[in-house]
Amino acid sequence: MITRRSALAFPTLALPAAALAQGGWAPTRSMRLIVPFAAGGATDVMARIIAERLGQMLGQPCVVENRPGAGGNVGVEVVAKGDADGHTLLMCTIGTASINQFLYPRLPFDPVKDLTAIALASLVTNAVIVNPDVRATSIRELIDLAKRDPGGLNYGTPGNGTSGHICGEYFKNRTGTDMGHVPYRGTGALIPDLLAGRIQLTFDNLPAYIPHLREGRLRILAMTSKERWFAMPEVPTVAESGVENFEAVAWFGLQAQARTPRPAIDRLTAAVQEICREPATIAKFRELGAMPSQLGGADFDRFIAAENEKWGGVVRAAGIRLE
Repeated sequence: MITRRSALAFPTLALPAAALAQGGWAPTRSMRLIVPFAAGGATDVMARIIAERLGQMLGQPCVVENRPGAGGNVGVEVVAKGDADGHTLLMCTIGTASINQFLYPRLPFDPVKDLTAIALASLVTNAVIVNPDVRATSIRELIDLAKRDPGGLNYGTPGNGTSGHICGEYFKNRTGTDMGHVPYRGTGALIPDLLAGRIQLTFDNLPAYIPHLREGRLRILAMTSKERWFAMPEVPTVAESGVENFEAVAWFGLQAQARTPRPAIDRLTAAVQEICREPATIAKFRELGAMPSQLGGADFDRFIAAENEKWGGVVRAAGIRLE
């Protein structure tokens, strides 16, 4: 399981010469990195890894501030309506930056207009994982089982609107299957019911399940990433298993208030990209089951736009609305 302790074990590194030499904008006081979820989860852990190095690199502390609530919307609003001077940043996710706007009809902010991209930091695959009693050892067998008994299988997720929930709906849409959705309050609450067989399967971020998979208490059928995942390269993808072009990965990045001056955004983008290129960051992210990324600025904005188009269509097709 990802823990805050593993993040705090991240080693302090010498300040790179390139960062010291780079001119332009610099923070004049402590920075805040808003995490729109509770401490201890994947978003929080990755944010703390980045925040420590960002503070070292820019010469001012970068303090992680957890603002959970409403699927991440509470924390996003802090940044969307906050100061636009580069000192308040958001650790965004696929949910806060893309999916939520299609789920919640009355958001108090516009994630497209009120936020701007800094950099994509990492990606984490979802996995299709079943209780061992489920009579399916492949995606093809799972589809056949679901079609023989419409509504007979229930899949759990960490909650309504999470990447696991939308991934599950995407799978149902692409395969013509009918499975019930059981939302939990986080992966920690979901896993015991999956182990006990009270739900049959899950679509969820891979890392928390690896110990149970290695001990044989759960069975993995496929990864939802485009290509096989480095942490378990022996496991096929959903696309390999016959659902063509299927891809659904969770991701984590940094955003700022849209009116933040361009020199500040450019400086922050360069810093985060450099952090994500450092061998120690790469090693720490991979230890957490995440794939580092250095996509920044306009490229990250385009990435988000493509995700919006894809997941907006999935949410509309599934008819999901949250209050």
